Amino acid sequence: MLYSKWILLLSLCASFAAQAQETKTSVVSIEALIRSRNYSQALDSTKSALRENPRDFRLWTLEGIVLSLSGDNQAALTAFDKALSFSPKYPAALRGKAEILYEARDKRAIPALEEILNADPRDETANEMLAVLEEKQGNCRPANDHFLQSESTTRTHPESLEAYGYCLMQTKQPEKAAAVFEELAVLLPEKTYPKYDAAVALVEAKENDAALKVLEPMLAASESDADLLSLASEAYEATGNTPKAVALLRQAIVLSPATPSYYAAFARLCLDHDSFQVGIDMINAGLAHIPNDPSLYISRGLLYAQLARYDDAEADFKKADELDSTQSLSSYFSDLAEISRNNPGKALSDVRSQLKAHPDSPSLHYLLAKLLWNQSGAADEATRSAFQALQLKPHMVVARDLLATIYLNTEKYDLAIEQCRIALKEAPSDQSAMYHLIIALRHSGPEEQRQIPVLVKQLSDLKQSTRRLETEQKTYKLIEQSSP
Repeated sequence: MLYSKWILLLSLCASFAAQAQETKTSVVSIEALIRSRNYSQALDSTKSALRENPRDFRLWTLEGIVLSLSGDNQAALTAFDKALSFSPKYPAALRGKAEILYEARDKRAIPALEEILNADPRDETANEMLAVLEEKQGNCRPANDHFLQSESTTRTHPESLEAYGYCLMQTKQPEKAAAVFEELAVLLPEKTYPKYDAAVALVEAKENDAALKVLEPMLAASESDADLLSLASEAYEATGNTPKAVALLRQAIVLSPATPSYYAAFARLCLDHDSFQVGIDMINAGLAHIPNDPSLYISRGLLYAQLARYDDAEADFKKADELDSTQSLSSYFSDLAEISRNNPGKALSDVRSQLKAHPDSPSLHYLLAKLLWNQSGAADEATRSAFQALQLKPHMVVARDLLATIYLNTEKYDLAIEQCRIALKEAPSDQSAMYHLIIALRHSGPEEQRQIPVLVKQLSDLKQSTRRLETEQKTYKLIEQSSP
């Protein structure tokens, strides 16, 4: 246990408090039994004392300590809760409860830890525990604050350093995250993932030379890790070594030919260096391995657009939209998505039935529109349902994306443009709205068509940002898998 020292603190705290009060049973003798690890006799003595003093929160706390040391955590929690029912802020009982719940990564430890910190804000152990639990709940900003208050203890615990580094990445502080992952690499010299994570953070911080100093020894040791090769490719490209970047990315693709993000990265290199046909050839190779990945069609569409092959680009964007629409049926009700694949009629029936019970649900109206359009192309009813969703939830970007799809397919290009622009105002990183807009502008006047190259560049940049986010997410998965 990382925090077993708290048990000794608990028993001492309970002992000193008990000595100030005369009781028929010697608390000192109970504590002596605990120190000698005679837990069975200590528990008998504690229960005997509680029969005479059933409201003594110190005795209940001692019982919790004995039960915890004996491995009966559930009974120990009951004893600590009993102590807290008589003295809600008793530090020893709060610490005992917090430790047990923390070891189980149970969020119920959070209120107990907050009470401890109310009494002593500089308690590093409580701050560290609370930071780790906040990170598990996805609350990175408060977690970072508590990690700062527990730096000396956090530095000795790999799990805490991992969580701290992840939260710094999540809150867009890659420079600080890199330093944390470098500390983790020193703490776990036999592991490779802390070095990889440090390199990811350095690349994100645009410290690419520093990232390469971390990556090059790893590449020398092994060039069979596709993720490592892809990350190194990004760093080499950022430092101007494009031939090395291309070679490493090609190697990553050979090692893992079914990973879409590698092809997207290769397409980005080709876009940046006006090598559009080379990129198209590589995407074609990728589609042979993963024919139903929408990101590959978007990447190839961008390359086609640079060659002014707008008909081909439009066909790819439409294909991406079709694939993405099919996959996103589970956005709200994954069970209905499964029904839709196997029994489309039942899916529609179920959604209509739910709408009768919940007529004010924007999600249900959106899902009905989605099913109507995907299954039968019922444009009018699908459009009405999508607008109903927007009436209930005006900022529902996915409903505007669906409307844009319907308008494009029914050749109502002005209306599609309108929905795309609203969607992009609400969500500037909405890639679906971006490539819908490119398609719609293709069918507009010369003035509107002049906007297309700028939009293609913006979409390419969006895809690059998405790939970087995927790298960060993959980083934390590696951390979790490698934790001791």
